[in-house]
Amino acid sequence: MISLLPIRGTVCQHRLIPYILNAVNMLSRHCIFLALLNAVLVSTRLVGIPTVPYNASDSGSYSITSIKALVIDSRYAESRDEAGETLIPPSLQDFAKTFADDLHDVLDFDIGVSTGEEPVSDVIFLTLGDPSEYTDASGALTSEGYTLSVNSSGIFISGASPLGVWWGTRTVLQQALLSNGSLPYGEAVDAPGWKIRGMMLDAGRHYYPPEFITELCSYMSFFKQNTFHIHLSDNLYNNVNLYSRERSLELYARFRLWSDSEDLAGLNKYKNESYTREQFEEIQSVCASRGVTVIPEIEAPGHSLVIVQWKPELGLSNDLSLLNISHPETIPTMKTIWSTFLDWFHSKTVHIGADEYTGDVNDYNRFVNEMADYIYLVSGKSTRIWGTFPPKPEYNNINQTVSIQHWEFFEDNPYYDYILNNYSVLNSDDTYYTVNKYSASYPQVVNVARTFNGNPATGGIWQPYIFDTKVATNNPEKSNPLVLGAVTPLWNDYGANASVYSEAYYAWKDGIPALADKQWGGDLSASEFSSAFSTLLPSIPAQNLERTIQSTGSAIFHYTANATVDRQYFTPIAAWKDTAVVDQSGNGYDASTNCPLTAESTLSISSSCTLKTPLSSKGRDYTLSLRLRVDELGKDATLVSGRDSSLMLTPNLTLFASGNYYRLNSTVPVGKWVDLRLIGRGNQTFASVQETDLGEPLPNAGGTAASEEEFLAILGINGVSFVWAPIAIEAPLKQLGGENCGWAGQLAAMSLSSVA
Repeated sequence: MISLLPIRGTVCQHRLIPYILNAVNMLSRHCIFLALLNAVLVSTRLVGIPTVPYNASDSGSYSITSIKALVIDSRYAESRDEAGETLIPPSLQDFAKTFADDLHDVLDFDIGVSTGEEPVSDVIFLTLGDPSEYTDASGALTSEGYTLSVNSSGIFISGASPLGVWWGTRTVLQQALLSNGSLPYGEAVDAPGWKIRGMMLDAGRHYYPPEFITELCSYMSFFKQNTFHIHLSDNLYNNVNLYSRERSLELYARFRLWSDSEDLAGLNKYKNESYTREQFEEIQSVCASRGVTVIPEIEAPGHSLVIVQWKPELGLSNDLSLLNISHPETIPTMKTIWSTFLDWFHSKTVHIGADEYTGDVNDYNRFVNEMADYIYLVSGKSTRIWGTFPPKPEYNNINQTVSIQHWEFFEDNPYYDYILNNYSVLNSDDTYYTVNKYSASYPQVVNVARTFNGNPATGGIWQPYIFDTKVATNNPEKSNPLVLGAVTPLWNDYGANASVYSEAYYAWKDGIPALADKQWGGDLSASEFSSAFSTLLPSIPAQNLERTIQSTGSAIFHYTANATVDRQYFTPIAAWKDTAVVDQSGNGYDASTNCPLTAESTLSISSSCTLKTPLSSKGRDYTLSLRLRVDELGKDATLVSGRDSSLMLTPNLTLFASGNYYRLNSTVPVGKWVDLRLIGRGNQTFASVQETDLGEPLPNAGGTAASEEEFLAILGINGVSFVWAPIAIEAPLKQLGGENCGWAGQLAAMSLSSVA
């Protein structure tokens, strides 16, 4: 999608002139790309997320469907970006293969990947160029820049590094989606304004499974964010004015890395909601495969209750969530923790937390410096902390090799306290904070509107050098080299039961692309962003965070027990048979079952048989309807299970999701036919139970139903009060019955609709 700007110049003024593949008789392949019609290029910008500076040819566009192959310059196939933050950078060939997968997933377009010495007609050619051509907002070289050239012969992407090429492929995918499969003839020379661009997730107070994190990385990468900061240890607020020592030592506190090391025995008591080394390796490698570096944070000496619950002698007596740094075992204990995990981390920088510590400032500064020195000595890694105690003449201050992550002006003034004292600073100002589900201070979704008007000097767009969106004098120049970039946090202040996994995504859904545009250096207006995002959202590759299901209409599947077909399968090894329950919606989502039919033409469901659908989970919006009869009910029975949730009888109607139970007052009467509905409506989830007869017509989704009851999360607010909040739980779809299901009965019909 092109936005026109004034004419800037002619072909000869540009650093890399788009190639003409019909000039195959030139003396060298470099001449191919330097030979071009002496046409005037018009300076424009491509409306994408982020925007792309573009010099468009006076006419014409190239259809992506004309591409016959994806060709990697053989000289650089194994080249890797050694200048970035990750220690496991993919090769150019690795990125190319991922790009080919995305072309298939996004555009349903299959092309082969090969290496070659020069481009030929109708290929996407990936190569490396002169890295000195690409600079960031400060004028420093960046390895993330790229040049995209498009003409009648194909598409050419040249990067400062393989990572730069990768960002160029994101531009190609976006523009193909925004421009009906075509890219305008012309050239882009594009580079990010800032080195660090991303988000931070509080996994200390709410566990998130590895696959959710890697899907978030895919989502972020599509918009050219490159940093996922994961907060790996924390606790609920330790209300020292209310809690006894015993209650503090029982308060929810977690450490999310699992090690079998005897040195750490007892630190982590919850392996099922922790990351093993193998899992954390997978998270880092999958994210890195899409250009996203995982930055780990282990929090201390504040927010350290999980460490004090392990070793109570290390806590400050007036607040057990703070480490007593003067205790002779505190720093050695933290060194033991870090020495265990440093080899796990594939980033050049790690985060030691150091947030909101109210103990002695000199102890604090000594702790930070000693830990930073130790981490560098052992691993060669740099250290980052949250801004807490700004430097003062009377302090033994924190070393300037430690980078600062600013988050609030009551803690520090990042420009005057740090940048003018030669510290590098990452912008995490709470302008864009979110706190999941509830907060008296912060919103539950990113303040997207502020990205369009957050510059206090001009009233225009915000960018990472703007720490203060109200007072312009608190901000450095855009070109200041000590501004590292921006990372926006999401906090789970009220714990694990406040939200399900996907609600973190919905808190960020609009915020990630809106921030990504400005973190890169883009300048989308609000209307441009809204239009581009709505087009791009359904096609973002390698993720299905919304748990969407393709369907020809609102009816996604519809099963009745009397619409079955017996099937047999034969292989050289074995033969087996099952029964297909035919999907009558027209989508072809036939289920399979080995449950017997009753004389009433219903399926007899029990622990000895199952009904399985080819689907697993459905996100907002939906109505899942079941006509069933429960004849036998055990304790904690599972009616339907899926990837993200299970519908249970405990005996109350219950949804189990993200490790928590959400219960209603309603139940299902034993021995009676009922129409049971589970309804996901926006950020709320409801259920209804209506007694019926087997022969009654099935109700329609969205029609009049029995009184609905809402599932709610109950949040404890710092030991003082409770808040009831909506919860958005996905519909479970995978299986009815089976081992340990805890119930037996009959199923007459099951359907799923996108109408709520």
